[in-house]
Amino acid sequence: MTEYRLLIDGRLVAGDMTMEVVNPANEQVLALAPRASGAQLDAAVAAAKAAFPAWAARPIEDRRVLILGIADRIEAEAEGLARLLTQEQGKPLPEAQAEILYTCAFIRHLAGYDLPVKVIEDNESRLVRQFRKPLGVVGAIIPWNFPVLIVAFKMPLALLAGNTMVIKPAPTTPLTTLRLGEIMAELLPAGVVNIVTDQNDLGAALTAHPDVAKISFTGSTATGQKIMASAASTIKRLTLELGGNDAAIVLPGADPAKVAPGIFAGAFMNAGQVCLAIKRAYVHDSIYEEVCERLAQLAREAVVGDGLEQGVTIGPLQNRMQFEKVQTYLASARDDGRILAGGEVPAGPGYFITPTIVADVKDGDRIVDEEQFGPILPVIRFDDVEAAVASANGLDLGLGGSVWGEDRDLARQVAERIESGTVWINKHLDFGPNMPFGGAKQSGLGVEFAEEGLAEFTQIRVVNEAR
Repeated sequence: MTEYRLLIDGRLVAGDMTMEVVNPANEQVLALAPRASGAQLDAAVAAAKAAFPAWAARPIEDRRVLILGIADRIEAEAEGLARLLTQEQGKPLPEAQAEILYTCAFIRHLAGYDLPVKVIEDNESRLVRQFRKPLGVVGAIIPWNFPVLIVAFKMPLALLAGNTMVIKPAPTTPLTTLRLGEIMAELLPAGVVNIVTDQNDLGAALTAHPDVAKISFTGSTATGQKIMASAASTIKRLTLELGGNDAAIVLPGADPAKVAPGIFAGAFMNAGQVCLAIKRAYVHDSIYEEVCERLAQLAREAVVGDGLEQGVTIGPLQNRMQFEKVQTYLASARDDGRILAGGEVPAGPGYFITPTIVADVKDGDRIVDEEQFGPILPVIRFDDVEAAVASANGLDLGLGGSVWGEDRDLARQVAERIESGTVWINKHLDFGPNMPFGGAKQSGLGVEFAEEGLAEFTQIRVVNEAR
């Protein structure tokens, strides 16, 4: 098997333990990954702390050049990284290739920002300037659904601001991130980025560590709540991108032939394992049956299988725990609604579930109220737009949402009333590094991307000078 190593203080080192990484398409052991001990986590934090003063003192242009070099190397190794990503994560190879390319694009764009000094006052009595200074060591906790791209959400801005990092990938998808570590080991000064892996047993130590100034986390709301509690003892800065249960509202007068493909794509990308995926669709009664049937036909036409096989459009669930959890949602869907397509768990190895369209469910049903994070889409009938907006806003989550319809004025009015960080009109899952991204309510804290995201990795320092 290929050898993988942790990155600690500029050196690629073995873990004090190892752990198996399973290919979700065949349930075979893909590789033995290193598993860090608590002592190795402490060493990584210490290395980042030691590297911080020199890194923060570098001119921002020097930091920018090194960050851009990482994107160049990732692009040069894109083919191999994409294949490894598909093997450990499960997504179809075209989606993995897109993730690698988007990773390069995000790094390049985010590395282009600056931290200019802002002059607040300059008059005969005083000069007041605002600086943005780095925080110190940033702990970045990465989920298993986009294990490469989400590194690119955090790393370029943290480093550009002058921070150093300890990155902890998910235990079921550490391999491609460790490959990124090999690239960074060659390009960055020792200790600037450190990568440690665990079996979900080091998160509490990282988030409570007294030498970690900030945690940037992407994952579930339940884990985000634990991180907030853990970080309280040291008043850590936090950016939390948490769970979502995005609603799509299909207005009266919408064309089913136009909206169904967009809704299907927004719901089933990465087998539905996307925080911003459509997870409940509210469709007006006048077009309900046609939209349901068109969605069902798209589900029947989807090709489910190993992501490395040509033509596959939906891969497996990423890990056994999620696979078993989504099956409980299937059971709820059968009890509460009408399954129009899918709902099958194919025999044989692999964590596969066929894409499932569930009709005739309602608010209050588990399949509607809870985030499935899998290839299941409940479709809810409504006859009053006000009621649909109330339903969309009726949960504690508010990450994203979308409104679909031919009447642009009505669509805009509805979109402005959706309580979420991002709302799309006649599309879904369209975002970029230049657009601030964050969740409302229990879907997150803080912002990623753009200048607002860069600011999250800094401390404001005001220098107020008498004339």
